[in-house]
Amino acid sequence: MAAGSRPGGALLLPLLLPLLVLPAAGGGCAAEGGPLEPFDALYASGVEAYYGGDFAGAARCLERALRSRRELRAARLRCRRLCRAQVRLAAPGPGAGGDLPFFGSVLRRADCVRRCEEPRLGAVSRHRAAEEVRADFQRRVPYSYLQRAYIQLNKLEEAANAAHTFFMANPEHMEIQQDLENYKTTSGKVSLIDREARQHMEDYSAGVRHYDKEEYELAIEFLERALKGYYSEDEDCQIMCEGPQRFEEHEYLDYKAGLYEAIADHYMQVLACKHDCVRELATRSGRISPIENFLPLHYDYLQFAYYRVGDYVKALECAKSYLLFHPDDDDVLENAGYYKGLLEGTVDPAAIKPRKEARTLLRRHKLESHLLQVAAAGLGYAYTEPNYWNRYGARQDEHSVPSSISSEPEDGPRLSLTKKPMPKPDRELKEGGPLLYSDVKFVYNSQQLNGTQRVLLDNVISEEQCRELHRVASGIMLAGDGYRGKTSPHTPNERFEGATVLKALKYGYEGRVPLKSARLFYDISEKARRIVESYFLLNSTLYFSYTHLVCRTALSGQQERRNDLSHPIHADNCLLDPEANECWKEPPAYTFRDYSALLYMNADFEGGEFIFTEMDAKTVTASIKPKCGRMISFSSGGENPHGVKAVTKGQRCAVALWFTLDPLYRELERIQADEVIAMLDQEHLGPSEMNINPKDEL
Repeated sequence: MAAGSRPGGALLLPLLLPLLVLPAAGGGCAAEGGPLEPFDALYASGVEAYYGGDFAGAARCLERALRSRRELRAARLRCRRLCRAQVRLAAPGPGAGGDLPFFGSVLRRADCVRRCEEPRLGAVSRHRAAEEVRADFQRRVPYSYLQRAYIQLNKLEEAANAAHTFFMANPEHMEIQQDLENYKTTSGKVSLIDREARQHMEDYSAGVRHYDKEEYELAIEFLERALKGYYSEDEDCQIMCEGPQRFEEHEYLDYKAGLYEAIADHYMQVLACKHDCVRELATRSGRISPIENFLPLHYDYLQFAYYRVGDYVKALECAKSYLLFHPDDDDVLENAGYYKGLLEGTVDPAAIKPRKEARTLLRRHKLESHLLQVAAAGLGYAYTEPNYWNRYGARQDEHSVPSSISSEPEDGPRLSLTKKPMPKPDRELKEGGPLLYSDVKFVYNSQQLNGTQRVLLDNVISEEQCRELHRVASGIMLAGDGYRGKTSPHTPNERFEGATVLKALKYGYEGRVPLKSARLFYDISEKARRIVESYFLLNSTLYFSYTHLVCRTALSGQQERRNDLSHPIHADNCLLDPEANECWKEPPAYTFRDYSALLYMNADFEGGEFIFTEMDAKTVTASIKPKCGRMISFSSGGENPHGVKAVTKGQRCAVALWFTLDPLYRELERIQADEVIAMLDQEHLGPSEMNINPKDEL
């Protein structure tokens, strides 16, 4: 629940600071020539040049990094495609040695790929970028650097396009939105270029826009082009999955599996990657969620568009193609029957078949699914088949139900799109239970906070306890603690410091801070857990998932005209997708978290308000000013997107708590802290004076 730098007023993003630890490529971009320079080294050089004020060098290195990454993919595709054609995999024969022809062809293909790639790429190990770097390119972070570098070089058109490219993958970023508005105002440039646009998606979106305008000829042109691009991209995706895979449960160098177990383990990961190409091709760059029902929707739009231009053969062909994915769709079944009636006496409807490429892809997809499920059942391979062809494909954007459908006669064809039902909560939601402690003051409930499962309380701890806890914090906190060592994990304009309960008790036991004060941290977190469990009327035990004392400090000289957030809008147990108005409960989100709480320790700072928003990450529904003893608690799901406004002066401190109803996800450090407390109590080494038992139930 918690922040990038503005040297010379430049935009820096929460994701950028970790890149400072990347190895630099010899202090700058080397001259081009020879094997392809690794994109991660060029990226590091670009970042180093940026922070050194060499904006021309930064732009040059970053552009080369982006180009190197594209060329790396193109070289791998070309070589793998070439070697597929040149070295066919032989079928194993019977008897002893019958497998030698197959493995011989595998070895020859591997040698072919290596010989093809080496002249351009050099050693394979040169291009193994760290996962964090790959994630930055996926999120288009290099373009945020490029934008600011081009501004410094007075190249406004290049800066605008870089900003737009970044924005397309990060639509919730408030500062980049403002920058784009400034570009449009100052330069009059309205049409911006997404430099990482996926052409098949651009064509699809254009086709749907033309459809909405009832420009059916143009809709057909773009949707057919989108389909052609989709199948081409699908082939590329399949080929790229044949690259290195990660053994999720094994360190590669220590891997001791037998021949067939090792082959099965690796191949299942390759196969899962190939099977997921359907999702990959339906997901916009940098986004979390795919466009639902993406491929079938092409055929759904086309069947109706072809009908409107009078091409009933193509209309029936596309309707039958759609029905491959959804054979029980009543609307399209009805449409297909209608088209057959129109063709009677001119063409035999039975001779019109679904499109070959759709049949081929679906056949392959079903076989992949079968193999993955066989592996899951027999080899212990963890796999759950996603719903790739969800028919609730209508989102709140360009692929919603076309407006022209409403004017169609009841007996005419129509699209099959339907509204997506709202998900049901996974448990009964209640609130309003006793607060357990007579000094705790109720302030607002969910209704007053304009949301669901929210409560605001005051006087959870006293002024003296706030001061004592703050003294403990100053003695035990480390910069970057709890944020993988990143001192500015959410914004470069603030420094983050933190500490855990176990660390506080350890310091207390060692005499580095007063033991009574260290124990206070433990006790107040337990008090908060009891209050949350009671107020939300939970019928099972609420366990600690993570407890963290955290202070964020505004960095001097970096607050002028600041409009980023101290912690961007997010949800605590799912991946917030503002454009899709969804929150996806899937890794890397902490999906096991059920409730969250923030207990504030001070108010002597500027900014730092806690905010709830709608799922669009823009519309603020409640804003809370922290102060000593105030606690906000809420359920951790997509019903409660939240963030923290910029801390522009001073230091803001709080105890952040996350809870789970699943004992399997209990906080390990909390269990260890419980053991320390039991030991201290046995040794009579001084529990705090705070009584964590309820005084008077209200």
